[in-house]
Amino acid sequence: MSEHEDSLALPPLQDLPVQRLKHRSITIEGYSRAAFQTYWRIPEFRLGFDLGNQPWQFMGTPNWFISHGHIDHIAALPAYVARRRMMKMEPPVIHLPEEIVEGVQRVLHAVSRLDRGRLPCRLEGMTPGQEVSLSRELAVKAIRTLHTVPSLGYLVYERRKKLREELADLPQDKIRELALSGVAVSREIRIPRLAYLGDSRIDVLDANPELYEAEVLIMEVTFVASKHRKEKIYKFGHVHIDDLVERRDRFQNALIVASHFSIRYHPQQIERYVRKRLPDMLDGRLHLWL
Repeated sequence: MSEHEDSLALPPLQDLPVQRLKHRSITIEGYSRAAFQTYWRIPEFRLGFDLGNQPWQFMGTPNWFISHGHIDHIAALPAYVARRRMMKMEPPVIHLPEEIVEGVQRVLHAVSRLDRGRLPCRLEGMTPGQEVSLSRELAVKAIRTLHTVPSLGYLVYERRKKLREELADLPQDKIRELALSGVAVSREIRIPRLAYLGDSRIDVLDANPELYEAEVLIMEVTFVASKHRKEKIYKFGHVHIDDLVERRDRFQNALIVASHFSIRYHPQQIERYVRKRLPDMLDGRLHLWL
């Protein structure tokens, strides 16, 4: 390549915007603005939430949980599946509300015909309360959320084995002998590590108190200005910052990620409005995803 040709070479491709936050052993990655695009990934858990767009770096994540069918949360699904096929990766598993599975299948079929290429993936419809096991250590439960279309939130549990209390005083060789004889010597305990709510009214927290206890809570706070009418916000299935203020004593989460802010606001406005209502940022646990 000549010096002239080299000067005309294209610059490296720029990926989509991704913010990162490390909390203990959990890395939260993604981007979210209402009506624009929402996508999240937790690399340690090998899963993601929503595909309003698809950063190239997220392509290796094989398990996705879609909250609902609005375009800013699902638009990139065909591209994600096609890219994995192109890179000869295993077909991904897409978990989503049962009510939208048929519609998503039709979309994928239409795109496949346009593209003249297969879009191999496994669509798993989920209903509220249903669980899927991702590994021996992780399980995910679907939570009914309250939006304008069928929608789900998701609660990720870490599963651990703990010795049954009545066996705690026995010597190790006796416990081993019982286990070899087929006696259950341990019980499973579940730790709610992360909750993702997608788009939903605040009522979902009150109906599912366990969400207040998840180590990390990722939730929408679409509206933060006092001028917005609460009844209209609730009608369209969203959260206002005042909803957090009213429940501040209920949040036991170590980290609360507030996201999906309306595109009406500039990031500096969001920061100002939120800090006016919550000067202590819920004892420093509230993080604004700006």
